[in-house]
Amino acid sequence: MGWFILAIAVFTEICWALSLKWAATLGTWQASIVPIALSFLNMALLAFAMREISAGTAYAIWTGLGAVGVIIGGIVLFGEKIGTMQIGFMALIVIGVVGTKLSAPA
Repeated sequence: MGWFILAIAVFTEICWALSLKWAATLGTWQASIVPIALSFLNMALLAFAMREISAGTAYAIWTGLGAVGVIIGGIVLFGEKIGTMQIGFMALIVIGVVGTKLSAPA
């Protein structure tokens, strides 16, 4: 169950970061409520996942996949551009996350 909760936490991390940019483009105080709410949800989910997964493993996966997801989300939602080198380094992050998951104690 911890890995499922961590997956949801990664998704909310991506939504949270993208909502920061969205709120900044709208520039209203109402839009600022979304990233604040997602931040609380995000931290709670990560904390729940850490009940079953070691803190280092959960945090490494959460931040790594979150970073890659935000880059992809920025491309899809905001038309941001990335270069070939960034794609390569994103692949290294994913390789690191997979290695971290595979080597984590069961």
